[in-house]
Amino acid sequence: MASVLYQSIETLSRDKGIEPEIVVGAVEDAIALATRKYYKTQENMRAEMDRDTGEIRAYVYKTVVETPEQVEDDINQLTLDQARELAPEVEVGGELRFYKDTTPLGRIAAQMAKQVIFQKVREAERDTVFNEYNHRAGEVLNATVKRLEPMDVIFDLGKAEARMPKREQSRLEQFAVGERVRVVLLRVDRAAKGPQVIVSRAAPGLVQNLFQSEVPEIYDGTVTIRAIAREAGERTKIAVQSRDKDVDPVGACVGMKGMRVQSIIRELRGEKIDIIEFSEEITTFAEKALQPAKVSRVSITDLGEKQIEVIVDDTQLSLAIGKKGQNVRLAAKLLQWKIDIKSEEEKRQEVEQQMQAMSGGPTTPIEQVTELGEAVLEKLIAAGITTVEALADMTPEQLEEVPGIGEKTVEKISVAVRHYFGQYEEGEERPAVQAPAAAEAASENEEAEADTVNKTPEAILAEAAETGTAEEVDDTSSEEIAEAEDEASDAFSDADAREEQIESDNDSVDSLVNESQEISDEGIDSDGPDRG
Repeated sequence: MASVLYQSIETLSRDKGIEPEIVVGAVEDAIALATRKYYKTQENMRAEMDRDTGEIRAYVYKTVVETPEQVEDDINQLTLDQARELAPEVEVGGELRFYKDTTPLGRIAAQMAKQVIFQKVREAERDTVFNEYNHRAGEVLNATVKRLEPMDVIFDLGKAEARMPKREQSRLEQFAVGERVRVVLLRVDRAAKGPQVIVSRAAPGLVQNLFQSEVPEIYDGTVTIRAIAREAGERTKIAVQSRDKDVDPVGACVGMKGMRVQSIIRELRGEKIDIIEFSEEITTFAEKALQPAKVSRVSITDLGEKQIEVIVDDTQLSLAIGKKGQNVRLAAKLLQWKIDIKSEEEKRQEVEQQMQAMSGGPTTPIEQVTELGEAVLEKLIAAGITTVEALADMTPEQLEEVPGIGEKTVEKISVAVRHYFGQYEEGEERPAVQAPAAAEAASENEEAEADTVNKTPEAILAEAAETGTAEEVDDTSSEEIAEAEDEASDAFSDADAREEQIESDNDSVDSLVNESQEISDEGIDSDGPDRG
């Protein structure tokens, strides 16, 4: 019949899930260590437990060597001659043991032995837990809430404790001690001080297990779950596919009047679930993954990088993106593709910019925006923004991505660009400052005109001759120029012109009269004497 001590060891082994021999070995090691400490010796000491009587004896073991020259440790080795004096049948390499009295061991030795036993048992227990759960990662377990810690929830798995960290909890869930829940086994942390089994209620595997439990078509393999994207406590998107063309995979998961999916939603404390039919065509799958938003078109922009572009109506953009980008983020996780989502208006502007760039549109250096300081200009140019047009096309979000550009600077840039294009809001003062270069040019022109008026033609010709800019434009003589000037009218009005014409006619009549009178006088002088 086993002793009371050994019966206690068996009970402890069953509770901890470890073998009794492990506990017995721990007890023997503890007694040997305590005895060695008590006698303050370095002898090789072992303890043996009698399972029937419960007595634990300690022995000193010494190894037998052949000659004295081979003795390296006087404490733990004996020569063959010395050993045969005590035990004639002993051989080289054998051991002799000597009893060590453990009766004098006191309270300190017992306390030391207790600590050793606890340590050995704890290590054995951790090894047992590791071997039990390490290969079961991803499995859904039934657990009971054992206690609530500030950040963690401790579960009782039956054979071990499990810990659920804060990041593995759903924000919608609250637990009470003694409550039974289903958890997903994530991993076994052998180096953890506390419970080394880590479980989760936020893993997608929990949703998959719930669907397998509630939907018979998934359990028997008619409907398969192809992908799950989950943000615990918020929303889950699950893609399903049917192997039977007569079975609607989405309808099978939803159930009659939504009974099946409602049961899962209750288990997840009200988490939203989108059930999507899987498609091998990525564009079709993307349209369904972005539901409830309606997608206008989907195009693959980079097949190697797995990137697609989704265009939606302007009114559907916010719905497609979702709250804090949740809808498009879950869709991208479900597809395992990058999604660039744009509205129709954004796409139109992008196409216009591309066409403008291809046609070589106007480009104005960014330095023309005079309201921007040198520091801001340097930052923009360093970021590759060198034209006013490129700056005007950028969104505030894009500007904030430029190093050194903050929110206030973005506002200043927006106002400066708006003023550059002559757009002023009510109350804003338009700058009356003339460009220095233009003012200087205007001043030079005025001075040149004034000099020209004040100078005589001879002075102008002299200056032109000195500078070599004078050139002959016609071969007309000065007399001809004078006659042309005389013939030219000096009248400043119609009345002056008529008066000038009358004077000209009168001069002509006077000239004719004078010529007639001269001719008449010449004829009288030659013919008069002949008639007398």
